[in-house]
Amino acid sequence: MDLFTTMKISASALKAQRVRMNTISSNLANIETTRTPDGGPYRKREVVFQTSRQEFADTLDSSMRDAAQGVKVSHIQASDQPPRMVYNPSHPDADDKGMVAMPNINLVEEVADMMSASRAYEANVTVVKSAKRMALKALEI
Repeated sequence: MDLFTTMKISASALKAQRVRMNTISSNLANIETTRTPDGGPYRKREVVFQTSRQEFADTLDSSMRDAAQGVKVSHIQASDQPPRMVYNPSHPDADDKGMVAMPNINLVEEVADMMSASRAYEANVTVVKSAKRMALKALEI
């Protein structure tokens, strides 16, 4: 695998982790949102990754060498978990029993996911920097 392939793979991972971090930030920002334009509480968003599809030239080239692929965001899906019901009769969105449907977002899980995405982002930045240093050293030879 050449250095530019390494950089392309890491760049695709950087893009994917950026989308993941933005999605987690959106979840954290809407942790108390009980009313959305779609109706009901905000639903947690989850990012789904998949390997990126290669063009024909890249596929041919990779079959001659290593079969390396990048990653991309396949889609962002809303969680199918039911909302969390909280008793708060003074809330404007409370039903006749005083229950409010709150988003199904766990603060601890979201923070842990954010830390994981941040670490993955940092690791890919390190890979790009290392590939850059190797390319510069190769030019010195």
